[in-house]
Amino acid sequence: MKDYDLVVIGSGCGAIVSDEAVGHGFKVALIDKGPLGGTCLNLGCIPSKMLIYAADRALDIQEARKLGIEAEIKSIDFAGIMARMRKSIKKSRDHIREGIKESKGLDFYEGEGHFVSDYTLEVNGQQVRGKTIVIACGSRPFIPPIKGVDTVDYWTNQEVLSQKSRPDSLIIIGGGYIAVEYGHFFAAMGTRVTILEMADRLTLAEEPEISALLKAALSRRMAVHTGAQAEEVRKAGNGKVTVAVKTGDGRRKEFTADRLLIAVGRKSNADLLKPENTGVQVDQRGFIKVNEYMETTKKGIYAVGDVNGLQMFTHAANRQASMVAEAILHGDRTKLDTSVTPHAVYSHPQIASVGLTEDKAKTNHQILVGRASYASIAKGEAMMEEEGFAKAILDKETNKILGFHIIGPFAPELIQEVTNAMAAGGDVGHILGGMHIHPALNELIEEALGNLQEV
Repeated sequence: MKDYDLVVIGSGCGAIVSDEAVGHGFKVALIDKGPLGGTCLNLGCIPSKMLIYAADRALDIQEARKLGIEAEIKSIDFAGIMARMRKSIKKSRDHIREGIKESKGLDFYEGEGHFVSDYTLEVNGQQVRGKTIVIACGSRPFIPPIKGVDTVDYWTNQEVLSQKSRPDSLIIIGGGYIAVEYGHFFAAMGTRVTILEMADRLTLAEEPEISALLKAALSRRMAVHTGAQAEEVRKAGNGKVTVAVKTGDGRRKEFTADRLLIAVGRKSNADLLKPENTGVQVDQRGFIKVNEYMETTKKGIYAVGDVNGLQMFTHAANRQASMVAEAILHGDRTKLDTSVTPHAVYSHPQIASVGLTEDKAKTNHQILVGRASYASIAKGEAMMEEEGFAKAILDKETNKILGFHIIGPFAPELIQEVTNAMAAGGDVGHILGGMHIHPALNELIEEALGNLQEV
C-alpha cells in the first residue's frame, strides 16, 4: 500500500489537478489506462476537428460557384488526411508521457484502477490510497440495445479514427453532435451518408429552428431521416450492413451501406471504478453525483468532466478541474455556473449556443427575442450567406442576456463575445456599449440585440 496526498484518476482534465498539485509539493499518484491525454485529445475534439477542417475546405471549394468562382476538387487523399491526424495526436501523447516521466513527486500507474475500500484503489495488483481523490475517468460510447447489434461490425467515434480507406456508403445511427459532425466529414470526403435519428429533429439541445435549418442544409448533401427508430441491425451481402427502422407513421424501412457508425450518446466510465466501494454514489444514468463544488457524496473525493455528466464538453471539464485544484490547494471553493457554458457543433453549417433556449427561458422569465440573419449585415451579404442567423433571448425586466444561439459561418468564434458578457453579469450594455468593426461578422451579434421583440 502506498499513501499519497492526492490520487487523480484520468489524464485528460485530471492532469490539470495533478500538475498543479505536484507544483505545490504534493505527493501525487496519477492513474490512467491510456491513451494518455483523455478523450478530447485522442478520440474527441482534437482529432475530429482536424478531420472536419479538411471537410470545411472541401465545402468551400464546392460552394465557391455561388460567388462566381468555378473550381473543382480533383482528388481527396483520405488516407493522408487520416494519417496527418493520427501523427499529430501521437506527438501530443508522446509529449505528455515525457512530461510525466520528468515530473518529480508524481507516480504514474498505467492501468485500469478500481476502488477496493475507502479512499483506496487497486491498479495492476498494487493498492494506492489518497487523502484526496479526483475522479476524471471520462466516458465511453453508449451502444443502444438494438436487435443484432452484437452480430455486426460497427464504428463508434473511436473506431472511425483508425480508418485508412473511405467507405463508399455509411449509415449513422444518431442525430446528435457526433453524428452530424461525422456526417459532414464523410459526405465532404465523397461518402454517401445516411443519418437515422429516432427523434423528430436533429441536435435536440438546440433551438428548433436551428435544428430545422441544420437538417435542411445537411439534406442537400446526404439522406437525413428523423423519426426513424433503429430496430434491427444485420449483416448484408458483400460485407455490408442493413439497418431496419420504424418510422413515425409505423412503417418499416431498411437501409444498407458499407459501414455503420453508432453515435447515440455517451455513458460514464464510473462503473469501471466500482465507486460504491468508497461510498461514492451515482445517479440513475450511472454518472457520479456531485455538488456545486464538484465534490461527490464522499468527503474529499471529487469528480470532474464527463464522468459526472453535467456538461460533456472539454472546456467545461477543464473549468471544473481548475475549480477543484483551487479548492484542494488553496481552499478556494467556487460554485460552478453552468448557465454560461458555451458549446459548438462543427457541422456544416456550424452551430454555437450559450445559455437558455427560448422554451426554457419562458418557464421563469418574461422574455424578449431578437433575430438577425447573416444576410442582414454587410459581411454576410458579401459572403452570400442567405440562411444563417442569430437569435438572442433576454429577460424583459432586467435586460439581461439569458441565451444566444447562432447557426452559420464562424458561429463558434462569434459566440464568445456573448459568453464573456454573460459571465460578466449578462448586461446587454456590455456588448452594445462596445464599438464593432464594420464590415465584420461580429455585427451579427449587435444586429440581433437591436431587433428585440416581446414574445
